[in-house]
Amino acid sequence: MTNRLLRKSFPSEVDVKDFGIRGLDLAYALTDGYEFVIVIDAAARGQEPGSISIVEPERAIGAASGPQPLLGSAHGLDPEKVLRFATTLGATCKRIFFVVCEPFTLGDEDGQMGLSDVVAASVEPSVHLVESLVTSLLREGEIALGAC
Repeated sequence: MTNRLLRKSFPSEVDVKDFGIRGLDLAYALTDGYEFVIVIDAAARGQEPGSISIVEPERAIGAASGPQPLLGSAHGLDPEKVLRFATTLGATCKRIFFVVCEPFTLGDEDGQMGLSDVVAASVEPSVHLVESLVTSLLREGEIALGAC
């Protein structure tokens, strides 16, 4: 997905970065002053495998959430923990979007490498959805970060 997004011609105010499982790197990147952030990932939401959704959390980065445990493993940070950790680092962001694809399976405890056929077929529609979202945000005069 990241390779496809990197081949697209986005305006200079749009950054496309691949964080993979590096949740700490994403948390620190969120402190770079972005107004809008788009995170692309797989998420089990009870839909058909390959379904694509846009999820916008109600609380923006930087909103007070009170003290909570943040880290167990640097590689095992779920998106909520990444956002909480980014907040403790001083990140602020008006809005954050998750473009998520329903996985066929998340595999066992160690995860599963590679994409199932049904999820692989959703990559190109996901790219188009991200492009549309970025275009919409830029029309609103805002800055977006694509983080895959």
